Amino acid sequence: MTEVTATATSALEASRQRLDLASPREIAGLSHLELVARHIVEGFLIGLHDSPKRGFSAEFAEDRPYNRGDDLRYLDWKAYARTDRLYIKQFEEETNLRAYLLVDVSRSMAWVSDPERFPTKLDYARLLAASLSLLLIQQSDATGLLAFDEELRAHVAPRTTRRHWRRLVTELTHLAPDGRTDAGTALKELAGRLQRRGLVILISDLLVDPETTRMSLRYLRHRGHEIILFHIMDPGERELPAEGEAIFFDPETGEELGANSAALRKQYREAVQAAIDDWRKEALRWGADYALLTTDTPLGLALRQFLRKRSRLG
Repeated sequence: MTEVTATATSALEASRQRLDLASPREIAGLSHLELVARHIVEGFLIGLHDSPKRGFSAEFAEDRPYNRGDDLRYLDWKAYARTDRLYIKQFEEETNLRAYLLVDVSRSMAWVSDPERFPTKLDYARLLAASLSLLLIQQSDATGLLAFDEELRAHVAPRTTRRHWRRLVTELTHLAPDGRTDAGTALKELAGRLQRRGLVILISDLLVDPETTRMSLRYLRHRGHEIILFHIMDPGERELPAEGEAIFFDPETGEELGANSAALRKQYREAVQAAIDDWRKEALRWGADYALLTTDTPLGLALRQFLRKRSRLG
């Protein structure tokens, strides 16, 4: 066991909280993303023990469990020899759907109002994407990844295997914030890759060109894809500080603006709420799902938002 893994394991074992309900800042400090995401999901699934519709297998598998009536020609005898359980060899076309996680890695995602209390938006997005991809792959949904700022920064084609999830986690671990946000370009690129109906999950602070992004999302929805928008915000973006004079800095353009924050607090709060309401109404209008998550929101609550949309899982 590596030193990093041992440290993360010790921290996880020392915690009596379920990680899916723990402070995102605390779990973001545990650097082994694969281990942390797995514990988040395990805790979340334990929290669903009273639901008659859990819908998840108890372990990872490249094959799916045998069901009565399955063609015996496709039994995986090697898996049976290892586990004493029957599995059917899983073919790509048998998966429920193809899912793509689109993760915003623009510079604005690195911003945090209080590093002692909150993770960056990108750290939160990494944890969320790793957990969502684990849930999807356990459900035998082929899951891929696109990371973007003004260009595509990473692309992993959808697959369903345990090894593939580890690759997704590796890509997420190495994502670094850079550039401005251009979700429209990433969505257009994705539209060309999706050959059949699938699930598109956009994880972003939505500091984007709204019209271009919405047009691309509407196009995907028109083609029959399910759309989920996870709008990630730092709590400090919802409310201006109470202090008087302040300098406001745009992390993507480098522009600065001096203003009296106390005088602008009411107008700023109203403008932010109006933008949130616009995204929610637009998503509802074309049949997508919208969830606002601040970076102090426990991951378990974020996953429940996901299950509300993906009712086959919940």
